[in-house]
Amino acid sequence: MSQNDQTADSRTGLLSRFGDPLVLLLTVGFIIAFVGLSLYDIQGVADGIASGFTWTAATLGTYFQLLLLLTFLVGIGVAISPAGEARVGNLDAPQISTFKWLSMIMCTLLAGGGVFFAAGEPIYHFVVTPPAFDTEAGTAEAVAGALAQSFMHWGFLAWAVLGTLTAVVLAHAHYVKGQPLQPRTLLYPVLGERVMKGWIGSVVDACCVIAVVAGTVGPIGFLATQVSFGLGELFGIGQGYGTQLAILVVLGAVYVTSAMTGIHKGIQVLSRFNVFLALAIAAVIAVFGPTQFLINAFTQGFGEYLSSFFTMATMTSETAPAWWMKWWTVFFFAWFIGYGPLMAIFVARISRGRSIRQMILAVAVMAPIATALWFTLLGGSGIHYQLTGVIDLTEALNNFQFDVATLTVAQALPGGSLMAMAILLLTSIFVATTGDSMSYAIAVVCTGHDAPHRLVRAFWGIAMALMAGILLYMGAGQISALQQFIVITAIPVSLVLLPSLWTGPQAAYAMAREQGVVAPRGQAAAAARH
Repeated sequence: MSQNDQTADSRTGLLSRFGDPLVLLLTVGFIIAFVGLSLYDIQGVADGIASGFTWTAATLGTYFQLLLLLTFLVGIGVAISPAGEARVGNLDAPQISTFKWLSMIMCTLLAGGGVFFAAGEPIYHFVVTPPAFDTEAGTAEAVAGALAQSFMHWGFLAWAVLGTLTAVVLAHAHYVKGQPLQPRTLLYPVLGERVMKGWIGSVVDACCVIAVVAGTVGPIGFLATQVSFGLGELFGIGQGYGTQLAILVVLGAVYVTSAMTGIHKGIQVLSRFNVFLALAIAAVIAVFGPTQFLINAFTQGFGEYLSSFFTMATMTSETAPAWWMKWWTVFFFAWFIGYGPLMAIFVARISRGRSIRQMILAVAVMAPIATALWFTLLGGSGIHYQLTGVIDLTEALNNFQFDVATLTVAQALPGGSLMAMAILLLTSIFVATTGDSMSYAIAVVCTGHDAPHRLVRAFWGIAMALMAGILLYMGAGQISALQQFIVITAIPVSLVLLPSLWTGPQAAYAMAREQGVVAPRGQAAAAARH
């Protein structure tokens, strides 16, 4: 072998282990630029992002909504079609047990955001009636609509865009065609080889990584403020930056260690522990909380969700206040779009051996129903206590102080301070599971295969914790600005997801034909003629 060949091989090996240098340059460059510009002109950065956020919500909000709605409808169509029998990853049996698999899906995709908003959002919609309903705020009649609106934001549409059609496309491309587990692979059916080997593919991957960094650093930073607030309320510990930094160090150490040990060790262990803790908290609330109220609230709320589904899903700023659409539906839907490609990589990776039907129904149906139950237990209890005068969160929620809402509801639940500590721990581990799975997914994107080097996983975990720490030092406002930035990043990411509306069904049927689940095209056409 010549010296040039050896040099080329060493470069290939280095690239395989540590990733595409252009992706690394663009993503790390974004982190440095965002932090540097914030240090130089913190208000200017916040104002610029706020203007971009407002423009994106007003101009593209309806497009985001339609993308989620169509993804869900087409995904369900694929699941119930004959192609749904095809197996992901060319394995006859799943690599991961059903309980572990479902735990990882729930903990990674629901994550800290769902826990953070589970108590406060339903109460907010109870005290401020959503535009899809005309009930009087704060009354018993407003309960069903409040829960239904929360279910819409965290329900079928949100989950479907995180790992249904896109996961099918990636699974077929990677496990059958040998293409890399990278967002650029989603565009291969449209752009061909030029997106796989050129700079375009690197830019696509970088945009998707930046969106996930923006979406993950936010919950990490907000968790530090929430836990420090909780420790201050429960134990009188100071809520200053020192406490928040200590929380970030502990959290970062947990999820970086988990990410470095991989899917089959740390990530599974954290997810299982979180599910058991969530089930224990749910059992206490269901048995010792306002049980009858919660049963009635879930039944009415979910019924309202189903009956008003299309009304809420297609509501625009023409039929609802622009500020409401911007800060609720469009914000959440854009956030989920930003996570879409990397979550799809994670779902495709952990679903090997599952049928396409199992994967889609678990993500797009089972998980949303479980989320609705969780929101009912926490948010429904909060509504009950708000309705009966035990707590009053009207002012706090009008100021979007959801950390206050979570702790207030937790302390009103059976067990008081003990329940508050358990929910803070649960929230922390939920964020940790997001941190470890996204560190892993970003490393997969950078390297292009599903066994990225441990140092790459550790690098991204540490980078996100450091970014959260620096932004918290500047003030929670910069964390909020970064959260708003994900709405802007949803623009390019949505274009990466868009082709899966037709390439997803194509990939599913290709897998089904290859596995003999459905007849090859020629045979099917001949059978139809006869």
